[in-house]
Amino acid sequence: MQTMRTVADETSEQFQRRCLKEAGISYGVGAVLPVLVSLIFSLALSAVQGAEEQNWFCYLSFLLPQVCLAATAAIYFYRSKDSVKGMCSGCKWYWFPVALILQFGLLFSLSELNTLFIGLLESIGYEETLGALPVLSGWNILPALLVVALLPAIFEETLFRGIITRNMGRSGWGIFAAAFLSGALFSLFHGNPSQTLYQFICGVCFALVYLRAGSIFPAMLSHFCNNAVILLLTQQYGEVPFSALLPKGGYIALTVVAALCLVAAVCFLVLFGRRKEGYMKREDWRMKEGKTFVLPALAGVFVCAVQWIVMLVTGFI
Repeated sequence: MQTMRTVADETSEQFQRRCLKEAGISYGVGAVLPVLVSLIFSLALSAVQGAEEQNWFCYLSFLLPQVCLAATAAIYFYRSKDSVKGMCSGCKWYWFPVALILQFGLLFSLSELNTLFIGLLESIGYEETLGALPVLSGWNILPALLVVALLPAIFEETLFRGIITRNMGRSGWGIFAAAFLSGALFSLFHGNPSQTLYQFICGVCFALVYLRAGSIFPAMLSHFCNNAVILLLTQQYGEVPFSALLPKGGYIALTVVAALCLVAAVCFLVLFGRRKEGYMKREDWRMKEGKTFVLPALAGVFVCAVQWIVMLVTGFI
């Protein structure tokens, strides 16, 4: 004899499926829209000779994707009637220093791991392609920090953690499943093979920060610091690896301290955190109704995968 489902159970299941569907749609729109808009602007500016060499064009190439992500978030909140406050609710003060310690560890311990990863790719003939940055000299660093560091920290975290990761959790997924898939999608979104490993680990950590803190702001702080420190070091020293900026002993000491900070922060993220919502109690790899997310996200995954493959192939040509 089958047990009759209650109205409350049906409503809960419908809500969970809707959360996954909205997360998938948001990833699809957030991945496809910047490509379409960039293509339109590239065609429109193709008649302007030397546009790609101009500083304003470089700013535009960073600004357009963030405008698209902002539009994606606006579409989500309009369609879903979800509350912005839900992802921005207050959290304990200590999550901000945890986010800073985490980012210090990520930036200065994983840089060597990322260098080894790039070296592995180069050993089989890959040549890393670095995107052009705006002019960083003098006061030019201020608009660069705004467009290259602050806006991505706001809008990428809003999409990937505040919308996608949050809805994965609300749908009944475990914390680790939501964090790791969010990190994978975040890495794929950037389409840079040589930075895939670093961006994946950062994406997982940002998701854990959000899920544990219950607020998007510590993850935004960590993301901003990552981008800002890279910009400031590039302004000061150019595109030089960290290992070349310090004496060997100093670099080893910095790496060890950073690695210890990273381990301590990750252990704290795994073991502690506010359990404001029910999904935060599910510390497992549960992925309910995965196809409900995958199907609407498929177009975005395809577009990002094609970009990633094109960048990889280009590096070998």
